[in-house]
Amino acid sequence: MPLKIYSDGGSRGNPGHSAFAVVVCRDDEIVHKYAEYIGVGTNNAAEYRGLIYAIGYAVDSGEDEVEFIMDSKLVTEQMKGNFKVRSDNIAGLHGDAKAMASNIRYARFTHRRRSDPMITMADALLNIELDARSEVN
Repeated sequence: MPLKIYSDGGSRGNPGHSAFAVVVCRDDEIVHKYAEYIGVGTNNAAEYRGLIYAIGYAVDSGEDEVEFIMDSKLVTEQMKGNFKVRSDNIAGLHGDAKAMASNIRYARFTHRRRSDPMITMADALLNIELDARSEVN
């Protein structure tokens, strides 16, 4: 079974304070969770930053078969090559993600609705990061 990595990114405002989170599952068991505040940016940039973290995790773990699952249809379709990258802001992040993913023998990008339990968990984790940031300001 491939490793499944769920990621989500979000911002409060667009642009606004942003964070991402990932939930990594093997055989339907959660093996890793991570969230990070990334500063001010757009929602799409946060989605890509989450994916880049997820790909890096998979590469560093030596995985050769990974399914990356996101609620961002834009990012999944751009990674599959079905949608063009029109934003200069996103082009660099997209290029980084594609280059990193090329180190994984079989990488699949899947869109799921926000109601997926693991996407919901990732969303909750990134919101904890954003809440903590807003308490500092």
